[in-house]
Amino acid sequence: MKKVLTIAGSDSCGGAGIQADIKTFSALGTYGMSVITAVTAQNTLGVTNVRELDQEIIRDQIDAVFTDINVDAVKIGMVSSSEIIRTVGDALRKYHPENIVIDPVMVSKSGCHLLKPQARDALIRVLLPLAGVATPNLYEAEVITGRKINSLSEMEKAAVDIYRMGARYVVVKGGHLEGDAVDVFYDGRSFRHLESKRIPTRHTHGTGCTFSSAIAAFLARGFTVEEAVAKAKEYITGAIAAAFPLGGGVGPTNHFYLFPCSTDV
Repeated sequence: MKKVLTIAGSDSCGGAGIQADIKTFSALGTYGMSVITAVTAQNTLGVTNVRELDQEIIRDQIDAVFTDINVDAVKIGMVSSSEIIRTVGDALRKYHPENIVIDPVMVSKSGCHLLKPQARDALIRVLLPLAGVATPNLYEAEVITGRKINSLSEMEKAAVDIYRMGARYVVVKGGHLEGDAVDVFYDGRSFRHLESKRIPTRHTHGTGCTFSSAIAAFLARGFTVEEAVAKAKEYITGAIAAAFPLGGGVGPTNHFYLFPCSTDV
């Protein structure tokens, strides 16, 4: 079985963060491991508190995994400070994992900022050059590139900018535009538009975490980047379609919708 590591924050209600990542890894037939960078107090209504872990324990978690277990892919999510970003970057350069997927988590769906403003430059300078695949949403792509994005052509321009920052492949997610959900995939030479019908639901908690984790799982299993992104798009679309109204706010996607018993919620 292939082994996939998530380096990200914890979500106490289980819909996003490392909980969503490990559910995704498991649903897609891989073994999930985690390095926790922060603990959040959150539910479907929003984030009420965030506590970063110190760099030493983050570094020690990474060392503990890599010195004992072969890691087939790494997904990076919430890394909220420059210090944490540098710690993670140093470790990745030390261990050279083959497949790295970076989801530049910046703001929760409830509007809580999960990346400190001063950490933006560190993310661009330290992590993007290590990314096999970067998966920003529209807001994250705007912050990274400094340009407004309101159309597919502007998504393409942002993808080129992020590619030039060092990411080998870029997926700019278009879920916040009107109309169908169209993501722009760029490999440094050409664009591919990944389209799906917009699903009429508000229950989309953890979609970015789940999508990027699915890419990592498929890469670990030996798919090409283009195949992994396309299969991850199919998986997250199905997970959103099967989402359920947990709690009183934005419920989670259904990571195990491929398994019949998962619909009995």
